[in-house]
Amino acid sequence: MTSHSFQKLRDWISVSIRFLRGREPIMMAGLLVVVLGTWGFIELADEVIEGSTGDFDRWAVEKMRDPDEPSRPIGPPWMASIGRDLTALGGVAVLTLVIIASAGFLVVNRSYRTMVVLVLSTTTGITASMLLKHFFSRPRPDVVPHLDQVYTSSFPSGHSMMSALVYLTLGALIAPVLQRFWLRFYVLTLAIVITGLIGVSRVYMGVHYPTDVLAGWAAGLVWAIGCWLIARQTV
Repeated sequence: MTSHSFQKLRDWISVSIRFLRGREPIMMAGLLVVVLGTWGFIELADEVIEGSTGDFDRWAVEKMRDPDEPSRPIGPPWMASIGRDLTALGGVAVLTLVIIASAGFLVVNRSYRTMVVLVLSTTTGITASMLLKHFFSRPRPDVVPHLDQVYTSSFPSGHSMMSALVYLTLGALIAPVLQRFWLRFYVLTLAIVITGLIGVSRVYMGVHYPTDVLAGWAAGLVWAIGCWLIARQTV
């Protein structure tokens, strides 16, 4: 981190602390995550635009492949099938089914306002993901053959961002409905693990650079926490 970046981070935190004074601790923590996540996304995007991450990105993607045969991912042959299965969990079709199923659960539970927040937050978040990809228009990795079909640009990773905003938003909204602490802990942990595995699978498939995934996680986290904060005020 450069001295200029560090100074900007200090300024962001100082402004956030002044804004958060007098608010409940959990609200302060959530808003601080939003501030830090937004700052991290902006800094990462700036580094990507400048080309500073190019060497690391290419090295990381190549390390996921057999050096003698770049079309073959590292690990046993069945790992490629697992990678495709995991990456499908962040696809539009699966996420749409998850949103519908979760909305149905909330309706049955008579949590109507939470259901509205869920649908609005996830649908607008997916739209934001597509707009960000169109804005940056970063080419896909070309150092190894792709193991998955891709039709859009690379930055940020749509699968990473959409899985983060959908699964983390679901976890944040559904957990308060559950009465037992360990059920809430399980739901939130599961959302984080699934989001992480989907992001790693995108690099393993050779269709994203690590910085694409990191940016997707940051943007999705910010969106999920932001929607959760709104839900706390409205639900």
